[in-house]
Formats: sequence, C-alpha cells, structure tokens
Amino acid sequence: MAIDSVIDTSKIEAMVAQLKAAAARAQGGVDPVQSGVAAEKPAQRVDFADVLKGAIDQVNDSQQKAAKMSQAFAMGDDSVNLSDVMIASQKASISFQTSIQVRNKLVSAYRDIMTMQV
Repeated sequence: MAIDSVIDTSKIEAMVAQLKAAAARAQGGVDPVQSGVAAEKPAQRVDFADVLKGAIDQVNDSQQKAAKMSQAFAMGDDSVNLSDVMIASQKASISFQTSIQVRNKLVSAYRDIMTMQV
C-alpha cells in the first residue's frame, strides 16, 4: 500500500493555495483568486473592535472544529481521517499562536503609548 493512496493531497493543495493568497494579501499583493477584478473600490471605514472580535471568533471556531473532529476520530467515526484531524488541529494551533502574538504586540504598543511624555 503506497502512502500517496492514503493521503488526500487535494485538501493539502487547497490549504497551500489559501496560505499563498493570505501571504499575497499581507504583502499588499493581489489575491490570485481575485486577480480578474478590474477596479478597486474605495476603502470603507473599519472598526478595530469589530475586526479584533471577528479574528477572535475565527480562532475560537477553528479550535472548536478541531476539538470536534478529534473527538469524532477518537470515537471511531470512519468519516473523519487522521490527516484531516491533524490539519485542523495545526490550523487551530497556528491561529491561536498568531492571536497571542497580536495580543503581545498590542500590549507592548499600549505600554509604549502610556510611557510617552506629553
């Protein structure tokens, strides 16, 4: 039995494509999926609290999804693959670690602002 026949590479390739698109957006590049869109719309005003809450909700959702998949796999559900469980777990871990780093940067910036002399 070959390893290639067990691992579903289409999901891994889709995740790599998502990571590349996120990296392109973060660097100010164009999202490969949306490269066909001609004109940019003017930026709307974004509330920082809403963005932060949305990001925290996404981290929570990914952690809950990973926990449910892990529990289903442990209970012997045949519809859940080990590779899917591990990928979901790693996504949840990475998103949590990212949120911790963002929190640390926000706290550091707050301290810097509070120690400024006016």
